[in-house]
Amino acid sequence: MLAVVKTPHTSVRIKGQISNRLMEVLVAEYGKDVQLTRDSEDELVDVFQTDWYKKTKKNMTPGTYMKIFRENRNMTQTELGKMLGGVLRQHISNMENGLRPISKRVALRLSKVFDVSVERFIGQ
Repeated sequence: MLAVVKTPHTSVRIKGQISNRLMEVLVAEYGKDVQLTRDSEDELVDVFQTDWYKKTKKNMTPGTYMKIFRENRNMTQTELGKMLGGVLRQHISNMENGLRPISKRVALRLSKVFDVSVERFIGQ
């Protein structure tokens, strides 16, 4: 009779600054199998100089910025509309989708709500 027990391969990869406590836990659990290596992927690049950023930036509209800032704050369109002084949800949707321009007054309020430059919300 043959009994075979297979344990799954364990791979833990942690990037960045690793605390001493975490290292102690890893060594206690995995012993000599813990390896520290410097990854060549750690090279930092200026995201603003990448082709991806340039392409993405070119496609950004004031409405896109508005939607991104709103979603990053976990706000609904209705909530944002109230913060802007009673702008209807449908108007917020239309501004985000480029169907309605963002007025200078609304752009100024958006810049205050999101604490960013008003230029983000003014069309070029």
